[in-house]
Amino acid sequence: MKRTAMTTKGISLALALSILTSVFFVFGAVSTSAAAKNVSLYSSSVVFSKYGASTYEVYVQTKENGSNQKVYVHYNYMNGYDWSDAEAKYVTTLNDGSKIWKATFSSFDTKYAIKFVSNGRVYWDNNNNKNYTGSDVIGTAPVTSERLGYQYANSNFKINAVLQNYSYNKNVVVRYTTDSWKTVKEQSMSYSKTNANGSETWTTALNLTGVNYDNFQYAICYKANGNEYWANNFNNNYDAYYYIHR
Repeated sequence: MKRTAMTTKGISLALALSILTSVFFVFGAVSTSAAAKNVSLYSSSVVFSKYGASTYEVYVQTKENGSNQKVYVHYNYMNGYDWSDAEAKYVTTLNDGSKIWKATFSSFDTKYAIKFVSNGRVYWDNNNNKNYTGSDVIGTAPVTSERLGYQYANSNFKINAVLQNYSYNKNVVVRYTTDSWKTVKEQSMSYSKTNANGSETWTTALNLTGVNYDNFQYAICYKANGNEYWANNFNNNYDAYYYIHR
C-alpha cells in the first residue's frame, strides 16, 4: 500500500507538471498573439536536402526598434531530440522600417517557432500554437520563390512563386538572365493552386538547353492593384547553385 501511495503521488506530481507546462504554452500563445505585429515569419526556403534531412533558410520580420535585439528560430531536429536555437542574422531593413533576419538550420522532422528578444522582452511567433513546418513557405512576404527538389529536369527549370492573394486580377512573371544580366528575358507564370493559408502558388518552366548555369539568375515580379512586388532574394537574385552542387 505504501508503494501504491508513492506511485499515486508521483502520478499527481507528473500531472501537475503537465498542467503547469500547458499553462506556460497557453500564456505563450497569448504573448504570440499580442506580439504578432512585432515578429512574424516572412518566408522560408529549402536550400539543401539529402538522406531525409533538409536545410532551411528562414526569414523573419521584426517591427520593433528596441535595443539589444536578438532573433532565434527554435526548432526540432528530430522527434525525440531536444529543441535547439538557431540565431538569425540581420539581412536588411525594408521601406516600412521593419527588419529582416535570416536563420539557417537542418532538420529531419521540421517543426519550429520564432523567438524575438528586444529591450529585455521576449516575443514568440509559433503559428498560433501550431508551430511552423517545412510546408510553410510564405508568412508576411508579398511573394517569394519556392525551392523545389525536382526543380531541374531535362533542361527545364521549374519555378514556383508563392504569393499573397491581394487581388483576383494579377500578373506574375519571372525575369531572368542566362548571361549574367547582359541580356534579360521575361516569362509569364500561371496559377497552380491555392494553399491552406490562402496564399497562391504560380508556376512556369524555363527551357535552359545549353545554358551555363553559372550565368543564370532570376527574380519574380508580382503585380496587383497597381502595385509591384519583387522576390529577388533581397537584391541578390536567385540562382541554380543548389541544383548544380547538391
